[in-house]
Amino acid sequence: MNILPGGGDCSSLSLPGATLGILGGGQLGRMFTTAARTLGYQVIVLDPDPHSPAAHFANQHIVADFSDLHALETLGKACAAVSTEFENVPADSLRFLAQFCTVHPDADAVAISQDRISEKQFFTAQGFPCARFAVIQSRDDIAPALHQISTAESHPTLLKRSQLGYDGKGQARVNHIDDALRAFDEMGGAPCVLEEFVPLALEVSVILARGTDAQIAVFPLAENQHRSGILDVTLVPARIPDTLAEQARQLAMQIAECLNYCGVLTVELFVTVDGRLLINEIAPRPHNSGHYTLDACVTDQFEQQVRALCGLPLGDTRLLSSAVMVNLLGDLWNGDMPCWKNILSCPQAKLHLYGKRDARPGRKMGHFTVMDATIEQALALALNIKGKMGG
Repeated sequence: MNILPGGGDCSSLSLPGATLGILGGGQLGRMFTTAARTLGYQVIVLDPDPHSPAAHFANQHIVADFSDLHALETLGKACAAVSTEFENVPADSLRFLAQFCTVHPDADAVAISQDRISEKQFFTAQGFPCARFAVIQSRDDIAPALHQISTAESHPTLLKRSQLGYDGKGQARVNHIDDALRAFDEMGGAPCVLEEFVPLALEVSVILARGTDAQIAVFPLAENQHRSGILDVTLVPARIPDTLAEQARQLAMQIAECLNYCGVLTVELFVTVDGRLLINEIAPRPHNSGHYTLDACVTDQFEQQVRALCGLPLGDTRLLSSAVMVNLLGDLWNGDMPCWKNILSCPQAKLHLYGKRDARPGRKMGHFTVMDATIEQALALALNIKGKMGG
């Protein structure tokens, strides 16, 4: 656990019994709501989906768009504080909402994280290491950008849509200008970044919380494995040298300080084959790779989100057991509910289902976490369960 003392500002303290709001009613909103209700708070969810998973646990569900000013005013006047489930809530909505109640994270931090161009420019302006990139605003920018970023003919690069990309969507690997032009057109000609393709050893994430008093608590480093651009398996602790893990933690804390951040922040990083750390992106919220904290840490990331939002002291982030988290995607359903016997019959495994009505390929429907004495034992057991389920 890394906890750094802060200045002791208690002006935004909200104690149990108060009403909190969450913008977004998916699985992250659901887990925030569960944590807040457990601590004794009332919760209002604002989400346009009438069947939002978070609404099952909330005291009230406002069914409205995130840019609906009347709904935002209703939420803000009813709540002591409001947080967000995901980064694509319009920053202007957060600025409007802040007229009526405390909002964490603030609009400026969210605005940076929801736009890859702003995010990359923030990293470089602050001196944080990231892959080389060029901004693409039109087709005319592509040829000079490829010349700037590629080190050789046919050297691969990544074209990434600046906004609304997630789980591998809105990005393409390109080798030639024809590839890049085609991908740009398929993304609707929206602003993009062209990014250097860097050979990777693995990917890691740092999840931290920063309180209203500038106190920071860092969760153990997670190692992430993806399939088709979607997080598949997370291993904790990450299998990297302690010096590199500490460097990752320091980078994440420096980013939080630069943003004057309050709330839970996720920093995703690449570990290159030559042992360097490069920042990939940030997420101003709890993260899929932090779901292991629900079972394997003294305080989980959602309770920490509540604590930071309410101005409470941050919780202990110690890891109680090595853990492996496996995502359960809609592909497993195949028209019917999967058999959970292989998970439920394992005493070291914990099953979490998100209450979503429709199982679609690639949709995150749940996860399970396996804990054991060593990361090798936990991984072997998790992969054995995953294999039996057809994952």
